[in-house]
Amino acid sequence: MIVLPTGAGKSLVIAELARIAKQKILVLAHVKELVEQNSQKYKSFGLEASIFSAGLKEKSLNHQVTFASVQSLSRNLDQLNEHYSLLIIDECHRVNGDKKSQYGKVINALQAHNPQLKVLGLTATPYRLGMGWIYHHHYHGFVRGNKDSPFKSCIFELPLRYMIKHNYLTPPNEMDTAISHYDFSALTSDAFGRYTNEDMNALLKNSARATQSILQQVMQYSENRQGIMIFAATVMHAQEILSYLPHQQSALITGDTPNSERDKIIKQFKAKQLKYLVNISVLTTGFDAPHVDFIAILRPTESVSLYQQIVGRGLRLAESKTDCLVIDYAGNGFDLFHPEVGDKKGDSDNEPVQVLCPGCGFANIYWGKTDSTGKVIEHFGRRCKGLLEDDEGNKEQCDYRFRFKECDECGAQNDIAARKCHDCGAVMADPDDKLRNALNLKDALVLRCSGLSVTQLKNEMIKVTYFDEDGASCDEVYDIANKGAAYIFNRQFGKRVGQGQAPVKFKTAEQVINAQLDLIAPDFVIARKSKKYGWKVADKLFDYKGSFRKANQLNP
Repeated sequence: MIVLPTGAGKSLVIAELARIAKQKILVLAHVKELVEQNSQKYKSFGLEASIFSAGLKEKSLNHQVTFASVQSLSRNLDQLNEHYSLLIIDECHRVNGDKKSQYGKVINALQAHNPQLKVLGLTATPYRLGMGWIYHHHYHGFVRGNKDSPFKSCIFELPLRYMIKHNYLTPPNEMDTAISHYDFSALTSDAFGRYTNEDMNALLKNSARATQSILQQVMQYSENRQGIMIFAATVMHAQEILSYLPHQQSALITGDTPNSERDKIIKQFKAKQLKYLVNISVLTTGFDAPHVDFIAILRPTESVSLYQQIVGRGLRLAESKTDCLVIDYAGNGFDLFHPEVGDKKGDSDNEPVQVLCPGCGFANIYWGKTDSTGKVIEHFGRRCKGLLEDDEGNKEQCDYRFRFKECDECGAQNDIAARKCHDCGAVMADPDDKLRNALNLKDALVLRCSGLSVTQLKNEMIKVTYFDEDGASCDEVYDIANKGAAYIFNRQFGKRVGQGQAPVKFKTAEQVINAQLDLIAPDFVIARKSKKYGWKVADKLFDYKGSFRKANQLNP
């Protein structure tokens, strides 16, 4: 796949690839506007092409190059009965890898006539909600996604920041407003972070005063703006928004708007006969109106891809346009230039930080925190994203883990969410099951560990004391002079010093005492009652991800 920001010229890249092709190729898009836009760009070079799209009232595969709608083509697979050398998929973040999907059916039909078919995707946003990155290897030598990602490699990427810095795109002016935002966080979301229309309508109905206030501000900031796009949460919300806007200058497009009326509204907006265009997720891709210089986001989204597509509507260059005002009234909080896909930003003060891998030296970018000098004091990365290549050219992801879950059978380090050991194949105990079982035992103590301290006993003996948030504690003793004890201590604590940025192999008790402030405490400590020793530590859970509340956290 190739990653090009909105406005970087995907249709030009497609046209050039189609022009130099020696055999038949197919260009897929998911909306008729993109099919038409891509085909027109190709034909502007004086070249002929077929169009296969019910929405454009043409279904032909006669020419060497065909621009097609994936919906129309997937319903006419029997017509794909010859050799194609290349399939280009525009807005390829819509591909999920399912062979039974519309894209999957088209690919299967083409591969039946050419097993060596090349598939190339183009997008500005190479990730999907619930999946994360849609490719595995990046040509700069790092890993994103996994082996099951729909695309194998990103072969070229043009950064958004580069496009803006070199004046190929309009700089976004992201403004934080003084008036209150909608608080969608009070609603219950599904596994992908989405809210139901019913819940959003109920919340927005009680926020009518906020909506009116927001629209007053939008109109105030619009006085010296050319084109304003407003993204609403629901149809009811969009209709309310429209009621506050100047009637002669505004229009609304929803998924139910008839095609003829939709085309008429878009034409009027592009001709600047309309100033305000309200919509609900229907103008996020395949819509090109360069004069748009104000984006107002009044809807929530957990999708960084959708957020970037929305903002991208206002980044194209246009005459007398110096910037694009972007105001997020829904408090989505995405960083336009540093989307950490698959990982939530977490705390509002988290920022992208660079963390060098102690194993391979790769410079990873994770969410984290820095001190006043810019030094990384905390990060939330799990595994190094570096890509290592052996002498035979095979590429594998670096196996260094900053956070990990140990296999009880072989001691191998696995991802903190792993259910099965990647090394020995043993089923790994669920941390929640361990906690649940311990809580049900009368002779067990479970500490929500909020910290630890280390004291030196005699010789190389140290005592580690774990503290519960409520003041309870229990102890554990290590003899650092004993190879076995030192190995276990370093495996659990030494590897995690500084979240694994600078793992330490402790050899003396004095070393441990001096570094105790850098030791990462476990999230939970499970102790069992011993007649001889009192509470004896039986298990420690590090890097915990589960349903139980950790120390100093609020209940979900």
